[in-house]
Amino acid sequence: MTRSGLVASSLCCSILVFAASADAAASAPDLSGAWARTTFELEPPASGPGPLRDPPRGSKAPPAYTSPLLKPAAAAIVKQRYESVLAGKPYPTPSETCWPMVPPLIFRVREMQLVQKKDEVLLIYMQDHEVRRVRIGGTHLPNLTPTWHGDSIGHYEGDTLVVDTIGMKVGAINVIDRAGSPYSKDLHVVERYRLISYEETKAARERNVTPVGGLTSLATPQAAGIDENYQGKGLQIEFTVEDPNVFNTPWSGTATYSKADDLWVENVCAENTHEYYANRDAAVPTDDTPDF
Repeated sequence: MTRSGLVASSLCCSILVFAASADAAASAPDLSGAWARTTFELEPPASGPGPLRDPPRGSKAPPAYTSPLLKPAAAAIVKQRYESVLAGKPYPTPSETCWPMVPPLIFRVREMQLVQKKDEVLLIYMQDHEVRRVRIGGTHLPNLTPTWHGDSIGHYEGDTLVVDTIGMKVGAINVIDRAGSPYSKDLHVVERYRLISYEETKAARERNVTPVGGLTSLATPQAAGIDENYQGKGLQIEFTVEDPNVFNTPWSGTATYSKADDLWVENVCAENTHEYYANRDAAVPTDDTPDF
């Protein structure tokens, strides 16, 4: 083939790739908007291993650390954290100590804004102004330097946004779920975002509150709020977690969001001795003897 033929062939291929990308962007589902949940909990999958969580107090169900999903070293960490909570000494979590959260733990933040652009999707979470950036198209960056939210790439499969994330930094407060499971540098999370009907959304919301019982799983007025007058579609995230250093097998779950109300709360982690949920001031160390 002549040089001019090669150039023409390359140009033709480039045009075809560009056209395919443009068609994919044009046909992408509109997932944008403010979405809220009523619970901290992650929802179990229809089948297979799902999110670990400890049973309510008084329950005869086995604690999370006994799950065959956990490798021995990870199970020991989860057990230590569980026993610490029973002893009245809760272990530190990212939410309570102002550290960033990795998925799927970050789904405990009960409201987020999803912003779609041609080549990027932004996931903006109400708590602590955490922002995840998803590049549309392409592959993971080579020689990744771990970051709090990792390297996320996305693509569309019909009505679904698929997000693939690796390279998440392991911090001092190492927690990935409500049971206190740790994670390692090899954590790999795949999320699938799609719209579901109002009926499916409502059923998932009610189903997820029931197992944990009580008001402890429900949102408070200081946090996310759902537009109760809206009966349109909801947003559901189906995710899969893989970490060969922590779990014996991949596991999955879902997080279901309804349309949020018009109030975006400035929810920032900071030192504050007032417990808004109990309407009281927490005890702080005092000393009657002056320092000088």
